[in-house]
Amino acid sequence: MRLHLVSLSFATLLLSLTSPLLPSTLSLSPLVAQAQTNQDRKAIGDRLFREGKYLKADDSYAAAIRKFQEALSIYQEIGDKASIGETLYNIGYVHYNQKEYEQALDYFQQALPIRREVGDGDGELVTLNMMGRSYGKQGDQLVERSQYREALEKFQQLLVIQRKLGHKKAEGLTLNQIGIAYTNLGEYELALDFYQQALAIPTAYLTEIRAAMLSNTGRIYEALGQYELAFNFYNKSLKIARKPSLSMSGQSWDIGGEVTNLNAIARIHYRLGKYELALKFYQEALAILKTIDDKTDKKNLEAGTFHNIGVVYLKQGNYELALKFLQEALTILKPLGYTKSEGLMLSNIGQVYFEQGKYELAWEFYQQALVILQEFGNKADEGHALKNIGYLLEKQNQPELAIVFFKQSVNAREVIRKNIKGLPQEFQQSYTETIAKDYRHLADLLLKQDRVLEAQQVIDLLKVQELEDYLSNVRGNEQTARGIPNTPSEQQIQKGYEALLNKAIQLGKELVNIEKIPPADRTPAQQQRILEFRKNQQEISQQFQEFLKSPTVTALVTQLRQVTGGETLNLANFNSLRDNLQKLQQNAVILYPLVLDERLELILVTPYSPPIRRTVAVKREELNGAIADFRRNITNRNGNIADAEVAGQKLYQLLIKPIEKDLAQADAKTLIYAPDGQLRYIPLAALHDGKEWLVQRFRINNITAASLTDFNTKPQNNLQVIAAAFTQGSYNFRVGARDFTMSGLEFAGREVENLAATIPGTTKLLDKQFNRDTVLLMNDYSIVHLATHAAFLVGEPEDSFIMFGNGDRATLREIKTWSLPKVDLIVLSACQTAVGGRLGNGEEILGFGYQVQRTGARAAIATLWFVDDGGTQDLMDAFYAALKQENMTKAEALRQAQIALITGNYAASGQQPISSSAPSQLSNSLSHPFYWAPFILIGNGL
Repeated sequence: MRLHLVSLSFATLLLSLTSPLLPSTLSLSPLVAQAQTNQDRKAIGDRLFREGKYLKADDSYAAAIRKFQEALSIYQEIGDKASIGETLYNIGYVHYNQKEYEQALDYFQQALPIRREVGDGDGELVTLNMMGRSYGKQGDQLVERSQYREALEKFQQLLVIQRKLGHKKAEGLTLNQIGIAYTNLGEYELALDFYQQALAIPTAYLTEIRAAMLSNTGRIYEALGQYELAFNFYNKSLKIARKPSLSMSGQSWDIGGEVTNLNAIARIHYRLGKYELALKFYQEALAILKTIDDKTDKKNLEAGTFHNIGVVYLKQGNYELALKFLQEALTILKPLGYTKSEGLMLSNIGQVYFEQGKYELAWEFYQQALVILQEFGNKADEGHALKNIGYLLEKQNQPELAIVFFKQSVNAREVIRKNIKGLPQEFQQSYTETIAKDYRHLADLLLKQDRVLEAQQVIDLLKVQELEDYLSNVRGNEQTARGIPNTPSEQQIQKGYEALLNKAIQLGKELVNIEKIPPADRTPAQQQRILEFRKNQQEISQQFQEFLKSPTVTALVTQLRQVTGGETLNLANFNSLRDNLQKLQQNAVILYPLVLDERLELILVTPYSPPIRRTVAVKREELNGAIADFRRNITNRNGNIADAEVAGQKLYQLLIKPIEKDLAQADAKTLIYAPDGQLRYIPLAALHDGKEWLVQRFRINNITAASLTDFNTKPQNNLQVIAAAFTQGSYNFRVGARDFTMSGLEFAGREVENLAATIPGTTKLLDKQFNRDTVLLMNDYSIVHLATHAAFLVGEPEDSFIMFGNGDRATLREIKTWSLPKVDLIVLSACQTAVGGRLGNGEEILGFGYQVQRTGARAAIATLWFVDDGGTQDLMDAFYAALKQENMTKAEALRQAQIALITGNYAASGQQPISSSAPSQLSNSLSHPFYWAPFILIGNGL
C-alpha cells in the first residue's frame, strides 16, 4: 500500500512538471483527497478496533480499552457513526466484564441512540440487552449491601428494558427480584403486587422459577397472618419442586425448593400451635438434605432448618434443646455471610436466655440482633427486635426504658400498617391480630407508670388500627399517622442509643466484607483487621449497656418517673382536649376503658384535672362473661326487667363504680365514651346502679376515638329534615354467606308522618321514592332520617349494609363515597340494625360511626340489636320532640327519649304510646331496655 501511494504521488508530480497546460480535470480535487484521507484513517481505526477485540477475548481489559479508545477517536474524527456505536458498545462491554457497571452503562447509553440512528437494529437490541443486564447486576450488588431502595430503582429500569425487548422469562425473574426487595423492606402490599405480576406470566416461560415465586408469595401471606393462603402457596410450590424434570444426567429434582417449602409448611403448623406436626416436616427436610453433597446451598438450608426446629422447642419450653439447635444453626450460617438470617437467629437465642431468666445473656444477643436487623431496614424484623428489648428491660425493672423501645416497636409496625392499607380488609385485620398484643402491652405499661395520656394515645391508635383493618380507608389525624411520639427525655435516650447502633452497623458492614474472604485466602493484615472489628463490636455492645446505666440516662429516667398524667407529652394536644371539654359547658368527661388480660383500666379525662386512672381487678374472661350475660338479659324482650337490672349492676360495679367519686368531683353530666373490645356491643345507658339506669343520670355519647372526633360545634336550632322509609314490599337476597328476607316496616310510615308533624318542612320519601338517588339529596338537610332495615355484621364491610325502599342496598364501604359535610345527624331507625349472630371486637359498630363521620356528617344514631318496630316509632317521636327545642343537643334529646320509654311518659312527643309489635308477657310497657337501650349516638352528639 505504501509503495502504491508513493508511485501515485510521483506520477502526479511528473504530470504537473511536464504538462503545465494539462486540463484541470486531470488533477485531484480537495474532496477526493479528503475521501482518500478518511479511507486511510478508517483502515487504521479498524485495525485498532480488531486489536481491541483480540485483547478483550484474552481478558486483557485495560489494554483492550486503550485500543478501543484510540479507534473511537479516529471514528469520531472521520464521522463514522456505525463504527462509533460499535466501539462505544465494546468499551461498555469490557467495563461490564470488569464488573464496572456504572461505566458500562455510560458507554451503552452513548451507543444506543447512535445505533438506532444508523439503522443497526440488531446492534440496538444487543445494546439494550446489555444495559438491562448492567442494571440487573447493579441491583444485585445493592441487594448484597442491603440497599433495597436503591436496588429497586435499578430493577425497575431493567424491567422497562425487558418488557421492551419482550423477554418474558427475564421479566418474570426481575418481577420476582423486585418482590423480594419490597419484602425485605416490609412493604408487603407492593411485594405481593410484583409477585402476582410475575405469576401472571405464562408458565411456559417460568417453569424453572415458578416454584420460588409461589413460595415467595406464600411468605407474604404468612407475614400478614393469612396462614391458610400461605399454606396453599407453599403446597403448590412444593408440588412443582418435587416434580421430576429432565436433565443431562437423567431425572433430577429441585432439592432446595423442596426443603424450603417443607420448612415453610412446618412454620405454618408452628404458627397454628401444631408443634409436633411442625417438627415432623422439619425432620423430613433434614432427611432430604442428608442425600445431597456438602455445599453452600445445603449449609444455608440446613442452618435454616435447625433454626426453625430450635424455635419450636423454644415455644414448647424445652430451652436446652432450643439452644442446641439455634447455636448449631448460627455456627453453620455465620461463615456463609447471610447476615439477616444471623440477626433472626441471634434474636431467638436471646429469647431462650430471656425465658430462662438469664437477662444479661439475653441482652447481649438481643443487642447484636437489633444492630443487624436495623441495618436491613425491614420494619417487621426491626419491630420484633425492639419489642424484645422492651420486654427484657421491663423484666429488669426498667419500665421507663422499656417504654422507649416499645414505642419504637409500635412505630415500626405502624409503617407496615400504612404500607398495606391497599390490601384486602381481611389481610389487614389478620396482620393487626399478630401485633395488637404488643400495642396493648405498651398501653398497660404506660398506665402502670401513671402516664395516662400517653396510654390514651396508644389506645386511640389501636382503635384507629382496628378501623383501618375493617374499613381499609381510615385517616387519623397527623398525630395518629406518626404513631406514638417520644417525650423530650425519651428523645434524648433514643438519640444516644441510635448513635451507638449506627456505629455498630458501620463496623458490621466492614467486618462482613472481609469475612466473605475464605480464611485460607486472607492476608495477615485482613485477619488482624477482623480481630480488631470483633473487639470493637464487643466494646460497642458493652457501651450500649453502659449507656442505659449511665448518669445521663439515669437522670432522664428520673425525669420520666416524676411525670404523671403524661403532662410533658403533647401538652398542647392534652390542653386542647381539656379546653374542648371546658368550652362545651356541658359538664362532659371522656371515659376510656382498656380491657387487659388480668384487669380493666379506666381512664377518665375531665375538664379541670389531669387524666385519672382507676384499675379494676377483673380478668378479661370474667368481664366478657358479664358482658354476654348483660346483653342476653337486655335483648330478651320477654324477660323480666329485674333480671336486666341485676345484669346491669354487675357491669356498673366494673365500669362506673370505681370512678363514681371522680364523676361527682367533676360534676359530670355527659359521658363521652370510647369503648374497647366487646364493650362496644353493650349500651352504657343500660347499666344500673341499683336504683336507676345510667341514662337517667347522664347524657351518653359514643365516640370511635378522641383523635377522630371534633366537639367544637354547637347544636343546630334550624332543623331541616329528610325522612325516608321502607314500608311495603319484601326482598330476598344474599350477602356474603348470609341469606336475608327484608319486608316493609309496619310503623315506619307513621314514624315519618309523626316526624313531619313535629318538624314542619320535612321532606318525605317512601318506598320506591327512597332509592340510591336519595343520597344525592341528603347534603341539603341537617338531619337524615332513614326508617329502614340495616345490618352491621361481623366480617367484611361489604357484608354490612343499609337498605333503600326499592330493595337496593348501600354497603358500609360504599358509604365512604357519600359527601355529607352539611349533615349534622344521620338516624338509622331500623328494625334490624344489628351486629349479627356472633360478637367480634365491635369494629363494625365503630366502623359505621366512623364511616358516617368520613362522609362529613357529624354524628349518627344506630342500634346494637334487632329493635322493635313499634317501640322505635315511640322513641323517635320523643327524640324529635325534644330535639326541636332550642339549644338541645343530640345526646340530651336521645336521653330524654329513652327516659320517656322507661317512665312511660310520652307527653313530650304529643303521641299516644304504641304497644310493642310483640308484647311481652312479663312487661306490657316499653320500659324494658330491649326497647330503648339499643339506640346509641356515635360521633359528635353535642
